Amino acid sequence: MELTYTMQGDYLLPNLTAPENPRIGKYGMLRRKYLQNYKQGLYSGMMLSGKLNSHLEEIDRQANSMLNWIIEEMKKNLGVTENLKASDQMRWVQMMNNIKSSAEETVLTELIYS
Repeated sequence: MELTYTMQGDYLLPNLTAPENPRIGKYGMLRRKYLQNYKQGLYSGMMLSGKLNSHLEEIDRQANSMLNWIIEEMKKNLGVTENLKASDQMRWVQMMNNIKSSAEETVLTELIYS
């Protein structure tokens, strides 16, 4: 891996960019942005060691798995069933939107922005 540097004042800083990886989904991209903006040392270290893409892939996989699990558990606990969908579609849509929003907020808090 060839690194190029830019002079910033008295320091040479490496020009780092993450290679694009199509296996990284929504949550992997959110994690990358978070690391770039708020955890720059960790981001640079992972990038230099070549572990960034595998970390982002794992976070994306875990986030999707966690999201699906939370949604299914909340559906069971709140009684959101196919019978409800058949009898009262608007209520079912409202409940599913609330469940998805709550589950996504949990995933973002626990995995992405930590």
